[in-house]
Amino acid sequence: MARILEVRGLHAQYGPTRVLHGIDFSVEEGGITTILGANGAGKTTTLRAVCGMVKTQGEIVLAGTRIEAKATESIVRLGVAHVPDGRGTFVNLSVEENLRLGAYTRSDKAEVAADFERMFGYFPRLKERFRQQAGLLSGGEQQMLAVSRALMLRPRLLLLDEPSFGLAPRIVQELFEIFRTINKQGRVSMLLVEQNASLALKLADTAYLLETGRVVISGTADAIRSDEAIRRSYLGY
Repeated sequence: MARILEVRGLHAQYGPTRVLHGIDFSVEEGGITTILGANGAGKTTTLRAVCGMVKTQGEIVLAGTRIEAKATESIVRLGVAHVPDGRGTFVNLSVEENLRLGAYTRSDKAEVAADFERMFGYFPRLKERFRQQAGLLSGGEQQMLAVSRALMLRPRLLLLDEPSFGLAPRIVQELFEIFRTINKQGRVSMLLVEQNASLALKLADTAYLLETGRVVISGTADAIRSDEAIRRSYLGY
């Protein structure tokens, strides 16, 4: 299977502080890769590096094109959408306005309108709150909006940073089932950073475990999930 994203020898830093130390990983076309690790391991920085939001060294290849030197906006236009930690909705704008911002690079008005309906199919509650200010939504609804706004780009690759954070278990289960549907029906490749390792490993095909900015374990999600020593030593369950 072809790889939509291949990262080789990736270093990343904030000022003089280096966070990633030469990591390699990939995402298969139409697949889901998860990056796991404790707080401070470098997971969020990895997503930011793919988006061009942090200083990097190494190679980042999207569908055969080197992107590590490109600006974030250019990477977005190539089909990479990022749902950051903390959801990142524009709280003073309405649900509709947030979704329209997600489609700002597109000129296909009829298809944008169709994608509104597709988002409402995934997340019916957003249709009920279409005119409502985003800041008045519940935490789960804001996460649904953040994901929908990213999907309005029609991305080839969706980056998800801690989508379960702060949400009730029932909402988390619902959200992850929708991720599975989006991946299977829409063929949207995903790179998932998630603290809930058990949930992430059930969703993903491939997993990488980071420790202090280095990949210490990688393999199929099934193999890592079934390895009791890895789960106890690194994943805490």
